[in-house]
Amino acid sequence: MTNSTDFLARAFKDGHLQLITSGKAEKIRYVAVNWSEKWSDPEEKVRAAYYSELIYRYGYQPECIGVEITVPDRTPVDRADLVIFRDKARTKPFAVVECKRDAVSDTEFKQSVEQAFGNGHAHKFRAEYIGVVAGQTRAFYDCSDRFGVLEREANIVADLPVQYGKPEDFKYYYKASNKPDIAAVSRDDLIKTIRKCHQTLWGGGRLSPPMAFGELTKLIFLKTRDEKTPRKKGEPYAFQIKTNETPQRLAARIKALYAVERLKEPDVFNDDIKIDDTTVRNVVLHLESVNLTATDLDTKGVAFEQFMDGFFKGDFGQYFTPRNIIAFAIHILDIQADDTVMDPACGSGGFLLHALDHVRKLAGEYYEEGTQQHFDYWHSFAEKRLFGIEINEEIARVAKMNMIVHDDGHTNVIGHDALEPLAVIARRNAAFAKIVGIDPDSGVRDESKGFSKIPTNPPFGAVIKDELHSYLKSYELSRFVGKENSKNDDDLEDETADHKAGKKSAKQRSSVKTEIIYCERIWQLLKPGGQAAVVLPDGLLTNASLQGVRDWLLERFQILAVVSLPQSAFAHFGAGVKSSVVFLEKRVHDVAPSDDEIIFMAMVENIGYDATGRATYQIEVLEETAEKRRVERHRCDLFDWRVEYDWVPGEGKRPGHWSERHRQIISGSGVLGQYAVFKKDQEPFFV
Repeated sequence: MTNSTDFLARAFKDGHLQLITSGKAEKIRYVAVNWSEKWSDPEEKVRAAYYSELIYRYGYQPECIGVEITVPDRTPVDRADLVIFRDKARTKPFAVVECKRDAVSDTEFKQSVEQAFGNGHAHKFRAEYIGVVAGQTRAFYDCSDRFGVLEREANIVADLPVQYGKPEDFKYYYKASNKPDIAAVSRDDLIKTIRKCHQTLWGGGRLSPPMAFGELTKLIFLKTRDEKTPRKKGEPYAFQIKTNETPQRLAARIKALYAVERLKEPDVFNDDIKIDDTTVRNVVLHLESVNLTATDLDTKGVAFEQFMDGFFKGDFGQYFTPRNIIAFAIHILDIQADDTVMDPACGSGGFLLHALDHVRKLAGEYYEEGTQQHFDYWHSFAEKRLFGIEINEEIARVAKMNMIVHDDGHTNVIGHDALEPLAVIARRNAAFAKIVGIDPDSGVRDESKGFSKIPTNPPFGAVIKDELHSYLKSYELSRFVGKENSKNDDDLEDETADHKAGKKSAKQRSSVKTEIIYCERIWQLLKPGGQAAVVLPDGLLTNASLQGVRDWLLERFQILAVVSLPQSAFAHFGAGVKSSVVFLEKRVHDVAPSDDEIIFMAMVENIGYDATGRATYQIEVLEETAEKRRVERHRCDLFDWRVEYDWVPGEGKRPGHWSERHRQIISGSGVLGQYAVFKKDQEPFFV
């Protein structure tokens, strides 16, 4: 589908619009009616784009489209942004359209609808249709005598009629030659759309942010399923507003479609849509024009990651790991398409998405993008080899949505406590049970099986208590924790402890910190020779009371590398604990640790951002075409990014800016490059 930007460019080329650059302020001139306005106004850009659509998509003659038309009998004097007349003399109004900037709130949009109705219903100025256009969000109404002047629901129409005709039942049709189709969007437009949806759902506090996001996941899930549903050319999409469809009827239809999709994948979403009918309509209004499937993965990845970055600050920071730390861990682990990957504390799914992106880029090294071989290469990995566990059901739903938006892998995100017995988790997911080699009924396990790679950032500081978690006693590490700065009867040795595991254990504890137990669960989940990248608090690596834990770890893992992060690494997301990324390899059975094992160690300071989230990269411009394309190198201690930007023109007082389109790690850079050198020739090393 041709988009509004293309129509706008065409209108300039054909002389229907002109930019006047003389004087202090740049102006746009609507040639047919000889009207000029300040071009820097964001609403003016929306009006010019829609004016162009009226000419090329809807077939109205420029001479019949009025701009800034004074409405008779309106007090105070009001002007309509655009009026389509039936005659070139512009005396017989057909439709009145109000244009607003793209980012208006639902309340502002509703006020604009009332303004449009006021103008459309004015005495001596009775229009047949009215509409409000705010970027991608658009609403149109039939204001004929068939409906009362206060009707705002039954009289909604899917779209403005073409060439004075009657409105279609739907606006968007699949690959129709003469009707609009949904289209891919830019990163900035996608971010605006997601924000509008979340604001609609959040509603100033009616739902908690994660609950609001959870409801959004359901609707995005349904939207992507509708896009992928096979249909003939010219058939309408289901996820859109139908002419004369009230919010009640629309919501009932959307919820019925969702119920059908839920039956196909009951493990993905296990509850109904819980928002009211008007909210459903508003979200559909925001999303109906966007083709999420056709929007390229880089655009979706950057847009959703930026949005998630803002969403998971503060109270929800525990569910989010910053991009640079994730990317560093994934590249050190060097995840391949035949790996089985698990994040047992997956939060919003960051490690899973970066693992999928890493394998997708590998697919491009073997096969042409767009071919079946390319798709099968990464899609098989996403569908069968990529797993996550998240205890918070709402956040697990966020992770599933993230995977859906990135095309697959969502069915293996398990909403459960990752520290429960493996057999219990296995009952939730048969594919998980097969990989770890466990019988869900008997609990019997094949110890040679497990995941090959585990990148994870387990929760810090929380405590697992025996009185609340009966499984605590099943973990060996619950008996390898000594009491800090003391030695008393409570430190008696546990005679049941495994004394081959280094130092003797302390007595069974009634409570243990989560990060300690997660270390043992990671060991259980890995297959012999499997590797993990684990973010751990430095206290676990240095506190004297945890020497027994470290001995246990050294007995069961080879330490490949320890990369110390700055104090500020997680401060932006509400955590100030000094931590490191520790890379581990599970020892093969009966292979004892050796004093000759060499550990790569590094201490990084600049990780690309500071405690406030402000970027701290050293930036070098590699390429630039003015107001078109720009390529930069962003240097930090971990590695360097190659970042590509597109130019976005200014709006109002805001100047134009560069919008990120794609980024990739530059091989051989930073600590990542130094580790690659170390692997080839392992000698004692410290960065």
